[in-house]
Amino acid sequence: MFVTHLGIRIFGDPVLRNATPDISEIDSSLVRLVGDMIDTMHDAPGVGLAATQVGVQKRVFVYDVGDGAKAVVNPRISEARGEWTYEEGCLSLPGLSWSITRPNEVHLEGMDLDGKEISIDAGDLLGRVFQHEVDHLDGVLLLERLDEDQRKEAMRVLREMTLDPLSGRRGAPA
Repeated sequence: MFVTHLGIRIFGDPVLRNATPDISEIDSSLVRLVGDMIDTMHDAPGVGLAATQVGVQKRVFVYDVGDGAKAVVNPRISEARGEWTYEEGCLSLPGLSWSITRPNEVHLEGMDLDGKEISIDAGDLLGRVFQHEVDHLDGVLLLERLDEDQRKEAMRVLREMTLDPLSGRRGAPA
């Protein structure tokens, strides 16, 4: 079987800052994209991946927290409750993670790949994955969830990661 591995966009790529438009039609190209995103997410390895992270401006994400990969088209979080602080990383910020406080429970609405409406109450890790991926689709990076001191330190680390100390030229993050 031929598997396409999509490239994951990393911090600094402007596509990560753009909010995505809703998907008006679920067609075979979207189904193929979702399949490729699932393969990419598993290969990374990760528990979620938004279309923007592979350079596609479509409102869809995939996730797998251990019970099989699924996709959500046009996701929206309509409710959030509680509070939970947890170490959170991002495939677009490889090797980095921070303690982030988010709501512990959310209600997610959207569609599956058959065009059927879905409505999911999720807490703990699944709720966090939903919030993280919807943030990506809204053009919000994990860095924006950090407090001021965390963000300054994160930006310092990211600057160090992108400089090639031998030439002074920008290079790929480690």
